[in-house]
Amino acid sequence: MIGNDWDKKLEIINKSEGFKKFLQVIDKEYETDVIYPPRENIFNALKLTPYEKVKVVIVGQDPYHGEGEAHGLSFSVQKGIKIPPSLINIFKELKSDLNIDAPLCGDLTKWSEEGVLLLNAVLTVKKDRAASHRKLGWEKLTDYIIKLLNERCEPIVFILWGNFAKEKSVYITKGHHLIISSPHPSPFSANYGFFGSKPFSKTNEFLKRNNIKEIDWKL
Repeated sequence: MIGNDWDKKLEIINKSEGFKKFLQVIDKEYETDVIYPPRENIFNALKLTPYEKVKVVIVGQDPYHGEGEAHGLSFSVQKGIKIPPSLINIFKELKSDLNIDAPLCGDLTKWSEEGVLLLNAVLTVKKDRAASHRKLGWEKLTDYIIKLLNERCEPIVFILWGNFAKEKSVYITKGHHLIISSPHPSPFSANYGFFGSKPFSKTNEFLKRNNIKEIDWKL
């Protein structure tokens, strides 16, 4: 149970035999290996950003796989954890785009509360093994979530960083919603189009044009 309107929206999925079997697989993973994020944080993104409150979606790949990092929000790390390189680059672009200084902490919970759904395409990962739960079944759920959001009458901004995230664009109606895509903020790709892409100002300009309250990106 998420505890908000996502429960109703995802009712068909939650009641399906296929999803119940998939969750049994995930339960087994937690029993036999070290899995991130902690089980109670798997659906943090949905808990913090109800369906009707979503203004922006930032799609990530899968959770950070280092100890104590992941807490259910794409690109975010818990307080007290060293800020990962991709998030450092996100903060650099935020400074360049909106002149907002990088925070001391990498916890993006405030963005979630502003209406930014920080959704990873895959919601769990094995310790120290990036993409280890890719193709396990999470993609069916997150594809469905994107489809549900695409049905919204109120326009949404979808921020897709990297090829993994761009795969979700097939479920988004361009024109009604705004898609902002660029290379991933990873140090391996950020210099090839992520830096200078101005996703934060473009998002707020779109929201303002559609009479939607802009995001306060300052953390």
